[in-house]
Amino acid sequence: MTRRTVTLLTGLALVVVLGALGSAVRVPFVALGPGPTYNTLADVGGTPVVDIEGTQTYPTAGNLNMTTVSVRDGITLFGAVGLWLSGRDALVPRETVYPADRSTQQIEQQNTADFQQSESSAVVAALGYLKYPFTIKVAQLADASPAAGVLQAGDQITSVDGTAITSTTGVRDALAASAPGQRVRLGYTRGGTAATGSVVLGTFPDGQTQGFLGVTTSAEPDVPFTVKISLQDVGGPSAGLMFALGVVDKLTTGELNNGAFVAGTGTIDSVGTVGPIGGIPFKLVAAREAGASTFLVPAQNCAEALANAPDGLRLVKVDTLADAVGDLDSLAAGADVPSC
Repeated sequence: MTRRTVTLLTGLALVVVLGALGSAVRVPFVALGPGPTYNTLADVGGTPVVDIEGTQTYPTAGNLNMTTVSVRDGITLFGAVGLWLSGRDALVPRETVYPADRSTQQIEQQNTADFQQSESSAVVAALGYLKYPFTIKVAQLADASPAAGVLQAGDQITSVDGTAITSTTGVRDALAASAPGQRVRLGYTRGGTAATGSVVLGTFPDGQTQGFLGVTTSAEPDVPFTVKISLQDVGGPSAGLMFALGVVDKLTTGELNNGAFVAGTGTIDSVGTVGPIGGIPFKLVAAREAGASTFLVPAQNCAEALANAPDGLRLVKVDTLADAVGDLDSLAAGADVPSC
């Protein structure tokens, strides 16, 4: 065997070994990229994303799409190189998505819990925006709560100093002008029995000037209908805004989006405050590729969104659910809206 032949065979063997390693060896990175988008006004897999039963709903049109980020794990060396060269996906250390101190199952369970909480908050925020009544209950009492001994977890708060409590902000609003040391009278229901009690308000640990009741409340819609949000295999809290808009659109006349293709993202709490999310560059790409012309951006994500916006996608800045509804109304009327 000649030296030339030996050299060729050796080189071929190295290529084969490197190819096998590149195809089999996994790198400690995951790939983040544009994920699927889902129209909250439509069906997915034959099931409405937002399903309202027991009351009148109204026709909708166009799209109010929630957006997602895809996560690919178990990437090989060659796969990582290909993803890096594509420019469409980003490689990040695996531990940023899957921390070493938590199992993949634990992370998926947390993502599912966050998603379910976003669904619940979206319904409460939407019905609160539409001025439906609520049952306000004590979720928990703070340490050294001034209300301890009067209220218990699970009690329904019905009034504060004679003001009926029927909304998600009712307790906060009723105490807005109060001061530490002030005595307030509470109406509440426990186990179906109505009762009253008085509490001397304390001082907020963070220095707020109003009186401190020391109670965390939860809101349950007091309505004769049901709202169910269904979407499988999606996790995290960032769909809350778009779910809430889907509920509002179905419960009100007219088309909230004027029949256009609107997408967006953002967490939402029970009073309709929109919060920031991660992965917005990928969500913008996913929305534009799906056909969106307008994207609702949480205000705190505006700088990042502006730096990564695809051509042809209008960015609208939102702080609250009310902002988002108002902005969509303005867009339909051809008026100016806050942009990133």
